[in-house]
Amino acid sequence: MTSNEPRGPATPVRVAVIGGGPAGLMAAQVLCRRGVRVDLFDAMPSVGRKFLLAGKGGLNLTHGEDFDAFVTRFGAAATSVEPLLRRFGPTDVRAWAEGLSVATFTGTSGRVFPVDLKAAPLLRAWLHRLRADGVAFHMRHRWTGWAADAAGPADEAAPRAAGSLRFSTPTGELDVAPDAVVFALGGASWPQLGSDGAWVALLEGRGVAVTPLQPSNCGFDVAGRGATEAEPTSGWSEHFRTRFAGSPLKNVALSLTADAASSAPRIGEFVVTETGVEGSLVYALSAAARERIERHGRAVLQLDLLPGRSAEFVLAEVMRPRGARSLATHLKSRLGLDGVKAALLHELLPRVALVDPQRLATAIKSLPLTLTASRPIAEAISSAGGVRFDALDARLMSTALPGVFCCGEMLDWEAPTGGYLLTASMASAVVAAEGALHWLGAVRGGLPNGTTPTR
Repeated sequence: MTSNEPRGPATPVRVAVIGGGPAGLMAAQVLCRRGVRVDLFDAMPSVGRKFLLAGKGGLNLTHGEDFDAFVTRFGAAATSVEPLLRRFGPTDVRAWAEGLSVATFTGTSGRVFPVDLKAAPLLRAWLHRLRADGVAFHMRHRWTGWAADAAGPADEAAPRAAGSLRFSTPTGELDVAPDAVVFALGGASWPQLGSDGAWVALLEGRGVAVTPLQPSNCGFDVAGRGATEAEPTSGWSEHFRTRFAGSPLKNVALSLTADAASSAPRIGEFVVTETGVEGSLVYALSAAARERIERHGRAVLQLDLLPGRSAEFVLAEVMRPRGARSLATHLKSRLGLDGVKAALLHELLPRVALVDPQRLATAIKSLPLTLTASRPIAEAISSAGGVRFDALDARLMSTALPGVFCCGEMLDWEAPTGGYLLTASMASAVVAAEGALHWLGAVRGGLPNGTTPTR
C-alpha cells in the first residue's frame, strides 16, 4: 500500500486508523462493518496497552448516572462532547461489551465494570472479532508525518485524504496512501504505553489548531509549613516524607478554595506521595486546581479529616481535659485521629495552633493544603488539551485536511476518572468513523456494496 500504487474506481476503499487504543479499535470496528478495508497502525508491539493497564484495578467501562449529569463531567467541553455521547453513550458501551459476551454490572459508586473486572478477556474478544471482520493490524509502525506527495494532486476518480502518510517501521520507512484517515493517537500521559503527544507538531504543521496538552487526573506537589510567597515549593519535611509517602488518607473530604468561596466537598480518599498528593479525590479536583495554579501560582484545598463529624462535636472533644496524656493519645482516643491524619496536623500546623483547642479543631475540619504545581504529564492518568473542536466539523473531520478525522483523547476535552474517559473516547471514534464513511460516500459516490452512509 505505497504512495505510487495505482488507484481507480474499482480499487477497494481503504481507511487508515492510526492508534490502537480503544478509540482506534472502535473506529476500525465501525469502518470494517461497512465493507471498508481498514489498516490499523500502532507504534507499539501490541494494541490496547493503556486499556490493559487501566483494567489492573478493575476495568471501569462507563458510569451509570443520569445522562444529563454524565455530560456535565466534561466541564467546558460539555457542549462539544454531548452530541458525541448522544450518538454513542453509556448504554451503548454496555451493549458493546455484552455483544462481545462480556456481562457488566453497576457498582455502589455508579461505575460500570465487567463482571470479572478484567480488561484482558474483553480486549481478546474484541481483537478476535476485528480480525474476523478483516481489520489488518500493523504493529511497530510509527506515524512520522506525510510523504513528499502530501500536497500533490488527488486522483479525481478516487480522492485521497491529504496525501500519503509516512511510517517508521522495523524494516524502514513506509508510505501509505489511504482514501481517508482516522487519527486516534491519544494524549501524552503514560508515554511508555504509546501516547507521547508527538502528533501535535505534525498536525500543527499542517494547519490544525491544537490546544497545548496538559496533565489531567494528576497528582500535585504541595507547599509545606515552611513555604512562603518567595519560596512556595518547600514540600514535605524529610521526617513526614520518609514516614508517610505512600500512605492513604481514607474517609476524608476535599474541596477547592477559590477566592472567597469553596467547591462542594467530595468524600473519598487520596494518597500522600514523595512530593505531594495524588489519588481519586485529588484527580476529581485536578482540572480546577491546575487552572487555579496557572492563574495564581497556587491552589488551596481544604481537607476535612473527619467528614462524618460536625465541627461542634470535634471542638467539644478537643477541648476535653486530657490530663497527663499526650496530644497524640488524646486525638486518637477522642476522635480516632492517628497515623497519617495526625501526622498531617503536625506537618502543616505551627505549634501554637496545635496547643490552641479552637484552632486545632478548626484545622481538623478544614486543614489548608496548598498545591504548587501539577505533576508531569507523563505521570498523569490522562491529559487535557488537544485538537480544538473549532478545527473540526461536526463529523470530526479536520477543516484544514479534508478526509482526515480525529477522535479519542487527542481531542480538546478532559473528564474525571469513573468511566467518562473511555466512554467519550469510544463515542468520538464512532462519530469520526461514520464521518469518514460519509465523506467517502460523498467524494466517491458510494461505498462497497453500493451503500451510501446516512450519517
